[in-house]
Amino acid sequence: MIKNSKLMRKLERELIRKEKVDVVRNFQIVEALYNEAFELGIFPLKNPLEGLETDIKIAKVINSIRTTSQEDNN
Repeated sequence: MIKNSKLMRKLERELIRKEKVDVVRNFQIVEALYNEAFELGIFPLKNPLEGLETDIKIAKVINSIRTTSQEDNN
């Protein structure tokens, strides 16, 4: 169990800052994810706009929660 969450977040931020970006590895990951989605039949999309309304509703809910929690913390 984490007793000092602020210290833990600070440590995580420092580790992320120190980590170097490996562009080649990142492209390999994206390519592997694309290939997996293609093999699963997700790409190419039959109807790219299908489910857009649901995505918009989810985005609105997430954005309202994020704004509310930031206001409460101030």
